[in-house]
Amino acid sequence: MSKLIIAEKPSVAKSIASALGASSRADGFYEGSGLIVSWCVGHLVSPLDAGGYDERFKKWRYEDLPILPEPFRYAPIPGKEAALDNVKHLMAREDVTEIVNACDAGREGELIFRLVYEMAGCRKPVLRLWISSMEDSAIREGFSQLRPGSEYDRLYQSALCRQKADWLVGINATRLFSVLYHRTLNVGRVQTPTLAMLVERDAKIILFQKEKYHHVRLTLVGAEAVSERFTDPAEAEQAAAMCKGATVTCASVTCEQKKEPPPKLYDLTTLQREANRLLGYTAKQTLDYAQSLYEKKLLTYPRTDSRYLTSDMAETASCVIHLAAKLPPFDSCTNFFPLVEAMISDRDVSDHHAIIPTLEIEKADIPALSLGERELLLLVCCRLLCASASPHEYEVVTATFDCGGHSFTAKGKRILSEGWREIDRIFRVFLKEKPADGDGGTLPDFTEGQVFDGAEVSVTEHFTQPPKPYTEAICCERGIRNRP
Repeated sequence: MSKLIIAEKPSVAKSIASALGASSRADGFYEGSGLIVSWCVGHLVSPLDAGGYDERFKKWRYEDLPILPEPFRYAPIPGKEAALDNVKHLMAREDVTEIVNACDAGREGELIFRLVYEMAGCRKPVLRLWISSMEDSAIREGFSQLRPGSEYDRLYQSALCRQKADWLVGINATRLFSVLYHRTLNVGRVQTPTLAMLVERDAKIILFQKEKYHHVRLTLVGAEAVSERFTDPAEAEQAAAMCKGATVTCASVTCEQKKEPPPKLYDLTTLQREANRLLGYTAKQTLDYAQSLYEKKLLTYPRTDSRYLTSDMAETASCVIHLAAKLPPFDSCTNFFPLVEAMISDRDVSDHHAIIPTLEIEKADIPALSLGERELLLLVCCRLLCASASPHEYEVVTATFDCGGHSFTAKGKRILSEGWREIDRIFRVFLKEKPADGDGGTLPDFTEGQVFDGAEVSVTEHFTQPPKPYTEAICCERGIRNRP
């Protein structure tokens, strides 16, 4: 008797077969140790187009709307019939008593398997392999803890709901607007609200009326103090005239110590946002690179919404942190003592933990990776190291000055402990990226009541700025990322 394991892609099937000892390769599957390991090639089955339900729906007509299939029907995706037939044949083998769903451990992986299972008319018991890493040890551990497939029924229903919503909105709304406006207008569940958001922002940019304003500036020894905003240039010039030759008095000096905690680990959305901002990759490119690194066993499962690790991962995380710290450019970090506890929170992890590198980075030929894969892997390593580092501690100094009846402010920042910012800075230098702007340079040691004579006075002109166009990073931040 054999267990049939169905993976989502051939490369994943190969890794599973290797880890579990199914070493004999046949046409369309691996076999050995009582196991048969085969694969889909992404989605093999898709919902029928509207014309598949009724011939009259092949022509777009207003009077036929809405089209509401009940039940939804499915068909093989053209070009993937051979892969589907292979899986159906293996499911029907008499020696196969159980089937293991080893498609990606997420909503879409569940849908890929279930639709093939239903298309095959199979009724054999289903078990679920749920893993977050393609490392051999993770595969073997996951296989020792297989769960009944029925425990993931709600995940399947969620995926079906998403797919049906895409179909109903896409088919009906696209036909409706295309017929009404006599041109093809594509409407989609995600595409259309995203487009509306972009159009709204674009309108704000186009209609934006810039406004001029001014600041009066006092140049002191080692610092510059700035006035409040003047919308009337005459008022700014009048204030400057009153300050020229006048005594400048330090009215107050406040020092506030602040502590900036380390950033959390990456989930998919924050990874896509940072990869766009720092590396210029689109959300789809980032997901593709992360998926490739996952299949190469160098990253954990990327489609996650968690930013923490579970308590049972503490020892593994500590090992991975020390391996990542040996990679250039992070090997130049000094006095690094990782704090794993800050990344652990069982209650904040749902289906999958945060994205981190795996232990395989120790023996990986990282320079041989493609540029996108290499940069993304180092980005994830950087976040892991930052998340486990100490807080960034600094002191914000604010000095206010009185001159000519007006108030002026100068701000400075004094670093007390670089903490995680040192790692971030090293990575930015490696990327030739400009370090993040701070709150100003270091101020001299001003004291309350201190008096200055002969300060240089100037008036600077400024303009209000329109809203910035949306970027991939901003869209990711707002939760609009590549579906599914």
